[in-house]
Amino acid sequence: MNDRIRQSIGESGTNHAKCARALHARRFAVAALVAAAAVASIAGCGGSGQPGENPDQFTKTHLRRGLGGEPGSLDPAAAVDTFSMEVLGDLYEGLTSETPDGTVAPGVASSWEVDETGRRYTFHIRSDARWSNGQPVRAGDFVSAWRRVVDPKTGSAVAYNLRLIEGAEAIIAGQAPATSLGVSAPSDRELEVQLVKPAPFFPQLLAHSSTFPIFSVETTQSHGGESWVSNGAYTLGAWSPGHELRLMRNPFYWARQSVRIDRVTYVPVSDENAQLRQYRAGQLDLTESVPPGSVAMVRQSIPRELHIAPYLGTSYYAFNLHRGPFRDSVDLRQALTMAVDRRSQMASLLQFGEQPAYGFVPVGIWNYQPQVWAWKDWPDRERRAEAQRLYAKAGYSSKKPLHVVVLYNSSAVIKQLAIGIAAMWKETLGVDTELVDEEYRVFLTSRKDPNRWDIVRLGWTADFNDARNFLDILRSGSPNNDAGYHNAVYDSLVDQAAATAEAGARRALLEHAESVMLADYPIIPLYVFSANRLVKPYVSGVVANPLNRLHSKDLSIAPH
Repeated sequence: MNDRIRQSIGESGTNHAKCARALHARRFAVAALVAAAAVASIAGCGGSGQPGENPDQFTKTHLRRGLGGEPGSLDPAAAVDTFSMEVLGDLYEGLTSETPDGTVAPGVASSWEVDETGRRYTFHIRSDARWSNGQPVRAGDFVSAWRRVVDPKTGSAVAYNLRLIEGAEAIIAGQAPATSLGVSAPSDRELEVQLVKPAPFFPQLLAHSSTFPIFSVETTQSHGGESWVSNGAYTLGAWSPGHELRLMRNPFYWARQSVRIDRVTYVPVSDENAQLRQYRAGQLDLTESVPPGSVAMVRQSIPRELHIAPYLGTSYYAFNLHRGPFRDSVDLRQALTMAVDRRSQMASLLQFGEQPAYGFVPVGIWNYQPQVWAWKDWPDRERRAEAQRLYAKAGYSSKKPLHVVVLYNSSAVIKQLAIGIAAMWKETLGVDTELVDEEYRVFLTSRKDPNRWDIVRLGWTADFNDARNFLDILRSGSPNNDAGYHNAVYDSLVDQAAATAEAGARRALLEHAESVMLADYPIIPLYVFSANRLVKPYVSGVVANPLNRLHSKDLSIAPH
């Protein structure tokens, strides 16, 4: 997934229905809710209690979470950034879920089987799975949601996650109707999925937001036109863009008895220093990150509240291969890549266990040896000399310097890193760099317009623990291939790996693919992510997760 930089309860059932209709004015209007101010400051959408439940219990505990930016979308088919996905993980649940440490667990499906080919899955929908309006979650809700994701009319950037389902490739390419997708619902309680090839990671993929169900049109038409309904541990109470998102405990969630926090407020704060100030002032119970400049203070004053854990994600710059100076010059791309002193960056700005990246796939990925450049351990003098030689070979010099526009999203750390890299390019090569800083939701649009940048700062965090999840995004035609990278050999190797069931052969193909890509220098990997949060002593349940997922339903708050 595209990365982050690091966002009155207990009303009656009638009011809950009114709020659902207010929050979503039409079928599948989640994307419209995000794009417009239709949801701005909608308040009072309280969760209705189930018969026999005391509505007062929904006001007992309140968790305030810092979020590194405004979510781009709360539509599972449109969300590509981790700000959105973090909130969606509270609002929805897929066929599978995850334990706090990342282990796959039953979700809406109480159990499942896979046949001897490894390609046909049968999922059993639990009888007590309910939408937030009390209606049952049906197998057909997954069928309609997945068809919508792969339908080219939706234009979903996460459709690639479903490519391994039979028929998905042709549908995404506009060559077949969405109804031909290899997923069916023989009954409301049974879902059958046919894969193109065996995929051992498939159950984990089903915990990702792109596979979440949507309250179907048939159900919507039959129950008063409510089109904002979710099935997770929480429901959306209000969204004031730039201010906060308020969530309330879903009284119909099948595992509601294990949900210990009644209200969750996400506060989008892109400035890590501002997030720290709010935390220290008691306005946040946990942050999404910690500013590197405050490391010494945090470790001295509140060391027990600092939580650090590495996870599967890589920060990188992407070259614009659609046009401009980088499109036809591997030498120029390699020169700028080699001119970046990653170890210096780690020492000065990134002090929470982040590791320099000399390849794209991070260490810790299942059944994989990450590939790296041969010059990774060269002395600095030799590395810089080679960068200068390649820069001159590409036709640039102090008299004819390269000018580049670097686009990145607003974040104090990302800005400082960009300034530092620009200084390295200037000192080593003589490059003139123009830095463009944009608010996150604006950036999400700008990154898709190659006329606006020469280099763009991006990041990828794993949707599931497999190297293919990283390498897929650089395939030709991938909606996340912002660089515009194209290499037929690379594409073929990744595709061959997808068609190979034997683990050793599959691993070899993927490792070869990464080495081919690295030789082309379409991107500049910078560092591997490490999660760092501040968590109040009265909040428990925060554990290390390889995918950096932290669901509010797994947390609890002690009296304080």
